[in-house]
Amino acid sequence: MKRAINFGSINIDHVYQVDHLVNPGETLAADSYQVFPGGKGLNQSIALAKAGVEVAHVGKIGEDGLWLREYLKKNGVDTTLVQNSKEATGHAMIQVSQTGENSIIIHSGANRDLDSHLIDDAFASTSPGDFLLVQNEINAVADIIKAGHEQGLIIFFNPAPMNKHVLAYPLEKIDWLIVNETEGEALTGKSASQEILTELNRRFPAAKIVFTLGDKGLLYIDSNRQMTLPAYTIEAADTTAAGDTFIGFLLAAIVQEKGLETALKEASAAAAICATRVGAASSTPYLKEVHQFLRNN
Repeated sequence: MKRAINFGSINIDHVYQVDHLVNPGETLAADSYQVFPGGKGLNQSIALAKAGVEVAHVGKIGEDGLWLREYLKKNGVDTTLVQNSKEATGHAMIQVSQTGENSIIIHSGANRDLDSHLIDDAFASTSPGDFLLVQNEINAVADIIKAGHEQGLIIFFNPAPMNKHVLAYPLEKIDWLIVNETEGEALTGKSASQEILTELNRRFPAAKIVFTLGDKGLLYIDSNRQMTLPAYTIEAADTTAAGDTFIGFLLAAIVQEKGLETALKEASAAAAICATRVGAASSTPYLKEVHQFLRNN
């Protein structure tokens, strides 16, 4: 089986349970406060490992985040390429409302400290046909995509958090593009779901595009087919890592050659389970839980 390498963020998540997301000018008392391991990259690596795929994480942490390396390792992630930085570990301030909505502020910290030596070391361990996962909470994303393409890796990209720099990335080199409604609209300038999907397909005809729509399910398109998958009905508690869980399980199923429909169903089910639990990486289910969920839904 091929392996996955994930260039991704590693954060300390500070999670505040609140009655509602705080409004401008409002001071709001939190109902509870917890600290979790997080960061889109870490969440995705944990999901890949829990889905049964060999994954190496590439990233940096500060002295305050050494426990996160151990957390990754304990959950089956190869941390050989997780290096120490002089910067503080990235962190996020997360509000979670009673309805499961979230609002997040991120400080990049060590996640913006990836250098050419670390990137070169990471690609020295890959082989053509391996899988590369990248998101946008780290620096050097364009260089990583270019290097992955040159090495013959199959590239999965999630442009989150979305910003203007994404538009300058070599997205034509990406094999899989996973976007939500906000990211899709920013990439295309379109607002209707089908228009976004059509424009992404026109712009990146060689890519497989997954367009996630939250509780409305997802749309998929590539050069040969288009499909729709409805969302599973759940009672959401915290959607913080649901998108990352989706991406990790989707990539895992593709690595395991399960086929497109199975991959999308398993990813959607994993995200649904994740959203019923509080926390980020700690709320990601194992593959056996996903199979049980699918048997019951």
